[in-house]
Amino acid sequence: QVQLVESGGGLVQAGGSLRLSCAASGSIFSINAMGWYRQAPGKERELVATITTSSGRTNYADSVKGRFTISRDNAKNTVYLQMNSLKPEDTAVYYCDANSGGRFYWGKGALVTVSS
Repeated sequence: QVQLVESGGGLVQAGGSLRLSCAASGSIFSINAMGWYRQAPGKERELVATITTSSGRTNYADSVKGRFTISRDNAKNTVYLQMNSLKPEDTAVYYCDANSGGRFYWGKGALVTVSS
């Protein structure tokens, strides 16, 4: 079992920045990738960014490329999402996920609200 806890959400004006953190605990040795997804009101959950725990290879949704950066600190078992140049359309609940041996675990989410 893997437990994930997100933090760092909040309210920010358009053009501003926020950093989300996701701390993993439990069977962390088996995690091979982690990522961030988001779900806006009335919309389906969508991929934001992913990172592999070994090589640090990253993948981003086109909508956030150049604005968001995913990173990891393996010593702290934590993944971060640095969000810059935020737009109102980035408003959503952001979920952290971990892929452990093909099984996916999710955090409870962190609300990010971007005002215009």
